[in-house]
Amino acid sequence: QVQLVESGGGSVQAGGSLRLSCAASGYTGANVRMGWFRQVPGKEREGVAAINTSGGGTYYTTAVQGRFIISQNNAENTVYLQMDALKPEDTAMYYCAAARFFQFWYDPKSYNYWGQGTQVTVSS
Repeated sequence: QVQLVESGGGSVQAGGSLRLSCAASGYTGANVRMGWFRQVPGKEREGVAAINTSGGGTYYTTAVQGRFIISQNNAENTVYLQMDALKPEDTAMYYCAAARFFQFWYDPKSYNYWGQGTQVTVSS
């Protein structure tokens, strides 16, 4: 059973940085796609970034390009989301997800496993 555990959320002022981590277990050695999503109350879950664990291809939503970087440490089965130049509109619950089959990277329906989420709050 795949398990995902996020950490690293918190409260920062606009312009600050945070680094989210997603520790994964249960799928070691497999080629999966790992994604970061975010959601605010009353809105749909939004794809932020994704990475293919084999090959390292990455994807970003336009709103975070140039500010966020997704990366992985395969030896530790951990995926990171480095978030710089944070803006108040980045405030959301951030979720890590894993997909066994590669479909639309930004579509939550493409992902099979989810973490519990970590809150990111950016104040102006």
